[in-house]
Amino acid sequence: MRKRAAALCGAALVVAGTLAAVPAAADAPRSGEPARTAEPAWKKCGTSDHPTLQCASLEVPLDHTKPTGEQITLALSRVPHTATTYQGPLLVNPGGPGGSGLTLAGFVASALPKSVAAQYDVIGFDPRGVGASKPALNCRPGHSDPVRPESVPATPAVEQAGLARAKAFADACAKKYARVLPFLDTADAARDIDRIRQALGAQRINYFGYSYGTYLGAVYAKLHPERVRRMVLDSVVDPTGVWYENNLAQNQAFDDRHRAFVKWVARHDAAYRLGDDPAEVEARWYAMRAALARKPAGGTVGPAELEDTFMPGGYYHGYWPHLAEAFAAYVRDKDAEPLVEAYENFAAPDASGENGYSVYTAVQCRDARWPRDWRQWRDDNWAVHAKAPFMTWNNAWYNAPCAFWPTGPAPAVDVANDALPPVLLFQATHDAATPYQGATRLHRMLRGSSLVVERGGGNHGITLSGNDCLDKHLTAYLTDGTVPRGDGEADAVCGPLPEPDPKAAGAAVTSRASTLHGLLGFRG
Repeated sequence: MRKRAAALCGAALVVAGTLAAVPAAADAPRSGEPARTAEPAWKKCGTSDHPTLQCASLEVPLDHTKPTGEQITLALSRVPHTATTYQGPLLVNPGGPGGSGLTLAGFVASALPKSVAAQYDVIGFDPRGVGASKPALNCRPGHSDPVRPESVPATPAVEQAGLARAKAFADACAKKYARVLPFLDTADAARDIDRIRQALGAQRINYFGYSYGTYLGAVYAKLHPERVRRMVLDSVVDPTGVWYENNLAQNQAFDDRHRAFVKWVARHDAAYRLGDDPAEVEARWYAMRAALARKPAGGTVGPAELEDTFMPGGYYHGYWPHLAEAFAAYVRDKDAEPLVEAYENFAAPDASGENGYSVYTAVQCRDARWPRDWRQWRDDNWAVHAKAPFMTWNNAWYNAPCAFWPTGPAPAVDVANDALPPVLLFQATHDAATPYQGATRLHRMLRGSSLVVERGGGNHGITLSGNDCLDKHLTAYLTDGTVPRGDGEADAVCGPLPEPDPKAAGAAVTSRASTLHGLLGFRG
């Protein structure tokens, strides 16, 4: 997660698509109950926003096939239940992989209706390798410091610079964390969840995951279907494209969202004076990118950093006014300062971001089989770039360490499941980070699941962000397990949140939706 974006949004918070493999039975439920894990020792760690928040730590095996072997530490948080009706623990995850979940517990507990939140212990956690968990990865400090090489490899020299940078990151991870990397994958994180369940003394858990957290939840449900009581999955990862194919699919979806932003800027020409023709506005954006390739703004914002800065607009349209103001200032007023400020708020690397990227890479590279022949990456990404130039190569380089990763892939987990209680899915039709088709696929794979669609919406992470229609279904489910049932592809359909008003830009970045999106971070 990129913590600075959370700060911009007014969230004063703490946090935030070859070695031996793990056991061959990774995709099968494990029988039996291990010895009881010690109950966490909860201590007060409340904030002004979440005064009842508590914190603890939990030791889990680095290698779950050796439960008495080397232990690592997970950081936990809790907002305890207060109602006499108790429905058990509700574990929450913000995605990533690499996102910290500690503060998400406080957010979820405060965003749900009080009568519903009071019935649950809302449990946040930093997955293995993340944030306050130990060890916390930081493979190559300074890896994303500006100005990075041009993302579009138009010349062999540029391509070689990108490849050298990607390999250097993979080599640094191998050197620092050789002992840990074989156990950083989604299946091991799911086994950690079951250790958390045991420590809480719960026979079953409730689970609420966003983005990558939907895949983590689906994997947990496959490993331990008998341990799932209720499960909410918001902004759903396509489990059939983990991870190379999913990242290619993202590129077209992000390009579509960037063009939606451009059209919005054109509709508000009175505010930004960049033209009322979307094609003209888009041409000006790419002209700005070309100018930054010649002279980075403030010595820090080149083309790659510009893409990083505008990518959050693909996750949440509440950022559009801020981005449009920076765009207009640079193009119209020849003022680079707002653009540099936007980069610093949305994308500039910090320790939290370096940790998140290290875990993101470790998990995604370990989870799945990636092409090791760079020629395939080159051909695939140039083909997509021809249709979707906004972030295709930026995304390719973000994931390129997987072409050189020191561990081989873990066994694939088929998350298809007919042994669960009803699972509730939420998805926006124009979500860029997790395109809509992934939700429909998982809906078919989880027998008895229910899909609620935000038709026409483009935000990523759509519940608890101000859409009353969506939250009505979430509240009903968490209250008594009720799910909508329909005859079509979707079981229920809600309209989207309205697009932002340039005149209300300040309100847009201090809303509950903005707080949520600061916690979820970017890239998944």
